[in-house]
Amino acid sequence: MSNELQNIKNRFGIIGNFPALNRALEKAIQVAPTDISVLVIGESGVGKEFIPKIIHSESKRKHQPYIVVNCGAIPEGTIDSELFGHEKGAFTGATATRKGYFEVADGGTIFLDEVGELPLQTQVRLLRVLESGEFMKVGSSQVQKTNVRIVAATNVNMMKAIQDGRFREDLYYRLNTVQIDMPPLRERKGDVHLLFRKFAIDFAEKYRMPELELEPGAVHYIENYTFPGNIRQLRNLVEQMTVVERNRNVTPEKLAEYIPMESHLPMVVNTPGTQKQSDFGSEREIMYKILFDMRNDINDLKSLTSELIKNRGTSDLSNHEKNLINRIYTPESQQNVAPNSLLYFENKNNDTPVIQNPTIISGQDESYEDVEDIEIEEHKPESLSLQNNEKDLIIKALEKHKGRRNKAADELGISQRTLYRKIKQYNLEE
Repeated sequence: MSNELQNIKNRFGIIGNFPALNRALEKAIQVAPTDISVLVIGESGVGKEFIPKIIHSESKRKHQPYIVVNCGAIPEGTIDSELFGHEKGAFTGATATRKGYFEVADGGTIFLDEVGELPLQTQVRLLRVLESGEFMKVGSSQVQKTNVRIVAATNVNMMKAIQDGRFREDLYYRLNTVQIDMPPLRERKGDVHLLFRKFAIDFAEKYRMPELELEPGAVHYIENYTFPGNIRQLRNLVEQMTVVERNRNVTPEKLAEYIPMESHLPMVVNTPGTQKQSDFGSEREIMYKILFDMRNDINDLKSLTSELIKNRGTSDLSNHEKNLINRIYTPESQQNVAPNSLLYFENKNNDTPVIQNPTIISGQDESYEDVEDIEIEEHKPESLSLQNNEKDLIIKALEKHKGRRNKAADELGISQRTLYRKIKQYNLEE
């Protein structure tokens, strides 16, 4: 790491050595001496505000004004007046002429945070400033000049905003002369502990309390947490725990009370800036897949139990285990389920039980010849067509992965052998 980069980190209190973070800081240092516009891209809470500060401090404008404008916090009706100023009487309440940020920051730098939230009318005015340095106050016909360096930042997917008509494409390319990407905290696993220690020291000093320390298991916990709020969330977490917790040694269990790990159940995800794409078209299909996964797990367990009984006999089984196995494989295990239940399957032909029952011998005879293989027949339900949905899921998976069974099996959460059996069962052509 260069001395210049390390000095920048020390000056602005930036913690971390993640390569993408270093590249972002180095790019900021490189473009600082120029006057070109910069667009900072990153999720909320990643520290985008450090980039314009670095650019301003390393530029020839460092002794001139530096103004931060949160575009998302200013009402649409007043943002033009805030940015460009207004004349007396321009609108109700305009009792005096007022200078806007672009006039006040003449010769300096303006940081437009959340620039993706700008109204379209304001975007037209901003484009003119970027192209010619000219603007007009609200209610005035006099053109004024300004010499301002613009650095913008957003957590919005700009290409999606352009497609939706919420942001002008020409303004985007004017702002995005140089793009700097700030990485999310979940990608900076090696920096999470460093940041925690930095915040712990700061808040211990601020509140005059002992410093928090993470146990090894707690370090692993926070390094594998996704931190949707990024550095801001981590900072708030440390501050809260510094004030609330009496025990200064932080365990994984204590962290879980503040930031529980996410569930890994399948869910529909709509990533910002992308079209809605999901392996499951609806919540019902998600439930179908969960039910199929559970059924496959149960069938695998039954198959395993049968194989164990065949290979080992029943001499090592306790009475409780024998009773449990008998209950699983006997007709009584077919529980009475209400017809309106999600799990109700109607047997129209009143056939014998689907599972051929293995017999557990409770006497001294240790033979296992009476144990039969498990054979499962599929019965088409009338209340919910699970078979049809299972077939549709298999077809979708095979089409998505162009007939590659290993990929399709992973997608469905089943073994390749099970998938092959399903393909034969449904007469599917790959």
